[in-house]
Amino acid sequence: MNHLSNKTAIVTGASSGIGAATARALAARGANVVAAALDDEGLTALVSELRASGHAAVSCVTDVTSLEDTKRLAQFAVETYGSVDILVNNAGLMLFSNWLDVAVEDWNAMIDVNIKGYLNTIAAVLPLMIERKSGQILNMDSVAGHQVGAAAGVYSATKFFVQAMTESMRKELGVHHGIRASTISPGVINTGWADKVNDPEGRKAARALNEIAIAPEDISRAVLYALDQPANVTVNDLIISPTRQDW
Repeated sequence: MNHLSNKTAIVTGASSGIGAATARALAARGANVVAAALDDEGLTALVSELRASGHAAVSCVTDVTSLEDTKRLAQFAVETYGSVDILVNNAGLMLFSNWLDVAVEDWNAMIDVNIKGYLNTIAAVLPLMIERKSGQILNMDSVAGHQVGAAAGVYSATKFFVQAMTESMRKELGVHHGIRASTISPGVINTGWADKVNDPEGRKAARALNEIAIAPEDISRAVLYALDQPANVTVNDLIISPTRQDW
């Protein structure tokens, strides 16, 4: 049975990588996709592709670090499709650096996107879901939210935050309001993230890790599994890693 048909799903960070793969997977299951990201060109290409295949999809350029933007995104979804049934919190930054580098700008960027960005989108959609007493919020986590690497302390801290807040949401929103909250924890995924690392040593380490990476589509299948469940079933967390990843 398909539990995603005609559901409206907001996917952040949807212009590339895991977000784009997730948007494609949800659309293929009959969901109405609202693709959000900062990359207007990437969003336009994605939505054109989905519509050409006969799927329902729209885009909304969104800065998740702005509460006003995320509220506008939620309102746009309601105006377009009538509801917000699913939120996939996927927009994120992973920037490696050593503590001795004191990479404050990278630290702040990850906190703004990985923590505040998730909270902003949740704040935007939660009142809509509370009113309807249903909904699903899937927060993209990481294996770094389960264990910590030396050069990934701040990134791991943001993902431990995601674990904690999702568990709290499950116990309050799921138990008392029927709103399901889940996490997916990917291992090393080839999304082009390695080239975005600013620190030279961090970039070198990231590229080495990327040699064993699996594809974004591998994660999108896990997202579908977590979301395509009956209302009385919640998938709390799934860890998806490359077979050759040893941590």
